[in-house]
Amino acid sequence: MATKTLRRTAAFRALFRALTAGSRGGPSLGRRIAALPRMIAATVRGEYDGGVRLALMTAATAYVLSPVDVLPELTLLIFGLADDAVMVTWLAGAVLAETERFLEWEARRASVVPGRLAH
Repeated sequence: MATKTLRRTAAFRALFRALTAGSRGGPSLGRRIAALPRMIAATVRGEYDGGVRLALMTAATAYVLSPVDVLPELTLLIFGLADDAVMVTWLAGAVLAETERFLEWEARRASVVPGRLAH
């Protein structure tokens, strides 16, 4: 069980490195993390169209953290960790892409003035 914990820790370190690396000079890690609760809230309210992507990211997180995945990791060793590595890599990319997309959406939305349509 300690080996699994170490492997999970290594996977999360990889995710942290991916998040801190930034995305093409995009928003900082702090801005991205701060945007996550706003993104979730806007999605739940139906204002932001990130529902499917957010559900996929949640499912990937649950998969990586799932104790059901212990048997393949214990029996197949490095090959059992390959699926976690793929999920963590995908999850890091998805979080980077979606938070950047949300922050752009938020900036466009802030620039809209409520009222009449200008002709």
